[in-house]
Amino acid sequence: MPQSLPEGLLDLLRKPSPCFVATLMPDGSPQLTQTWVTTDGESVVINIVDGMQKARNLARDARVAVNIVDPDNVFRYYAVRGRVVDMTTEGGQESIDEISHKYLGVPYPNFTGQPETRVLITIAADSVTPPARD
Repeated sequence: MPQSLPEGLLDLLRKPSPCFVATLMPDGSPQLTQTWVTTDGESVVINIVDGMQKARNLARDARVAVNIVDPDNVFRYYAVRGRVVDMTTEGGQESIDEISHKYLGVPYPNFTGQPETRVLITIAADSVTPPARD
């Protein structure tokens, strides 16, 4: 049963908060990457490039750990363990533009200059560890 996200975490998900995502490689070793993050109001949502290692890992194994850091106080963060409940390309391009506005103030600049298929990843929380002083 998914756990509800606390209001403090939802607040961070609505800000340009640093986010670190751990997925599992085929051999079981962890892969950690920094990414932008948002929410649909109930779940953690990330937007990634189809075909990249993170996307391949999540398609194979839905387990994921995510740390969302307060951009105003790096010692305040939430740790979420959960699983991917949805992966879709539908709305991916529009979503990355919205997220880019949150982080950069402009539409997504496509840093690689290569064509990208964006994948929206919805993560349901199995557990949420709040900050020590939240």
